[in-house]
Amino acid sequence: MRSCRHLASGCSLKDLHYNFRIGRSTAGEIVRKVCQTIWHTMKEQCLPTPTHKACVEIAAGFWERDNFPNCLEAVDGKHVRIVKPPQSGSLYRNYKHLFSIGLLAVADANYSFVYVDVGSYGKDSDSTLFRNSTLWNEIESGSLNIPRPAPLPGSDVAVPYAFVGGKAFGLSTHLLRPYSGTHLNVKKRVFNYRLSRARRYVECTFGILSNKWRILHRPLDVHVEFCVDIVKCCCILHNYVRARDGFNFEDTLTVVGLEDDANDDIIAVNRHSNRFHDALSNYFTSDAGQVPWQLGSI
Repeated sequence: MRSCRHLASGCSLKDLHYNFRIGRSTAGEIVRKVCQTIWHTMKEQCLPTPTHKACVEIAAGFWERDNFPNCLEAVDGKHVRIVKPPQSGSLYRNYKHLFSIGLLAVADANYSFVYVDVGSYGKDSDSTLFRNSTLWNEIESGSLNIPRPAPLPGSDVAVPYAFVGGKAFGLSTHLLRPYSGTHLNVKKRVFNYRLSRARRYVECTFGILSNKWRILHRPLDVHVEFCVDIVKCCCILHNYVRARDGFNFEDTLTVVGLEDDANDDIIAVNRHSNRFHDALSNYFTSDAGQVPWQLGSI
């Protein structure tokens, strides 16, 4: 009860100390132990590693809800504010001159987390978070349960299954980002619009997370390892509550307490990835892949 109150209301450990008449350090020990226990005991239930079948079902969800084909999940990074750790220098200082730890997350079309990586330095950009994550290593090594390339709906053109991310992420065989630049042709603008619709699911998931677990509305005033335990626990509880109770749409409209990364540390793009990009942009303006409202939205 004490721990859930701390996470859901955002009350401080000092508040728990006064309300429950226990020492502040004792309150902190209880909250951290509960967070660690929730992560270790509920991770397999609430945040399992996706199987091949699950990946296909997730992709089907993105196509059904958002008309984006062969989409594995949406990926994005956020900064969780913390109080500056002692003797840490500028390691946790982000581009907004605030102190934070990184949260890299992947979400499906049901606003649930599929993967989270917590605890990188606040100075790291989204692309650095991604390159240093176990997800990137698994993508590069081919150890993820990613389905084989499949034809686009209504077409005989086969393309790989891929994650969708922002411009800070690198375009690769299994990750798509928007076309960069301001003077884009219609095909590229349509592609960026369709990609942004798919990416919004991870943004909305962050919104639900921060509005449900208000501890994330203010800087976390505990040591870094404890901060990581809190964020990981909130992600697990997010999925648990999402599966049981659904979500409030208004919670998806704002993301409070979590900061975007504006660093444009771009990973290089290879020629094969460009062909993948172009195949989808051609599909989105074809009879098989276009949607009626897209030209009015770009």
